[in-house]
Amino acid sequence: MQVPLYQVKAEFFRMLGHPVRIRVLELLQHGPVPVRDLLADIDIEPSSLSQQLAVLRRSGIVVSVREGSTVRYALAGGDVAELLRAARRILTELLAGQSELLAELRQTDAPVPSVPAVSSAPRVPSVPRSGQG
Repeated sequence: MQVPLYQVKAEFFRMLGHPVRIRVLELLQHGPVPVRDLLADIDIEPSSLSQQLAVLRRSGIVVSVREGSTVRYALAGGDVAELLRAARRILTELLAGQSELLAELRQTDAPVPSVPAVSSAPRVPSVPRSGQG
């Protein structure tokens, strides 16, 4: 029996449903990024980043290329970047009444440069979990 399309879509969005994975995809919009640069931009343990990259790689949404001792990750296609831009547009409308979050969203929605600017990507502050201030 074939899995219904809506269930496949739900699995896809579930795969995207982790803050580290979203941040990785945002950073990869600018072009291929070495793992060491991802680690520098995302304050996370190397083993945790490796796990999240593996999820993205298994799903086919990112690809990895080894160049000597350096492993670079890249988006598998431009549709992922478009999906992230669409999410920003939707969030902009949803957060219209929350000016601080909206300003942060607009700040991170700067135009994508034509030349990869991996090391100058803005840092996204962590969002406090409910009950933590």
